[in-house]
Amino acid sequence: MKKHLNVFYDGLKNLNINLSDNQIEQFTKYYDILIERNKVMNLTAITEPVEVIEKHFLDSLSLVKAVKMTDELKVIDVGTGAGFPGIPLMITYPQLHMTLLDSLNKRINFLNDVIKLLKLKNIETIHGRSEELGKNVKYREHYDLCVSRAVANLSVLSEYCIPFVKKGGKFVSYKSGNSLEEVKNAENAIEKLGGKLGEIVDFSMKDSTEGAEFGRSLIVIEKIKETPKKYPRKAGMPSKEPL
Repeated sequence: MKKHLNVFYDGLKNLNINLSDNQIEQFTKYYDILIERNKVMNLTAITEPVEVIEKHFLDSLSLVKAVKMTDELKVIDVGTGAGFPGIPLMITYPQLHMTLLDSLNKRINFLNDVIKLLKLKNIETIHGRSEELGKNVKYREHYDLCVSRAVANLSVLSEYCIPFVKKGGKFVSYKSGNSLEEVKNAENAIEKLGGKLGEIVDFSMKDSTEGAEFGRSLIVIEKIKETPKKYPRKAGMPSKEPL
């Protein structure tokens, strides 16, 4: 990855983000362990250095287009997978208090190794399903911000994520461009769960390998009232019967 740091620096500049040498080193170590572990477990289909920089690291950090990240926020990353966007956000904004949630224990073990290697503070991992943890008083309506890059319909994601957000907080879903129809179809779910559709931030990200750009959207949902106690429904129901 070190050979391609110019791509990273250019992308950071476009996001108005300045990183220290130590933070750049943390990203480099993260890339190295991601690629090494990916040989023995399924973490990501994206492995080329420039693609990881653009489609994982910079894409994760694009959250700054929708949320003021300089505050000391309690954040939960639902369906974090290999740690996106949570780990890049934590490296860049160490004042955050971050929770990484994933249903696969192998990925949680990997993330624990990343946290130890990078010496990250104020970060925890949880192995579990959002449908169950969203009803746990320890986590329910506990966070200022919930983020997710998980590949799921916004109606389903809203039921997974909005219960974690405290009143006055936000849930931000990372989506591909042209997501207006999906957003419209999710309006009923968002309202039932105590949310209100906020800003939709559309932008383009560079894809150097294709010599083109790809569209992205950040869907901001504001939590305006408490989520009814019946949500989230039991495991499997949100995806089987979206609200």
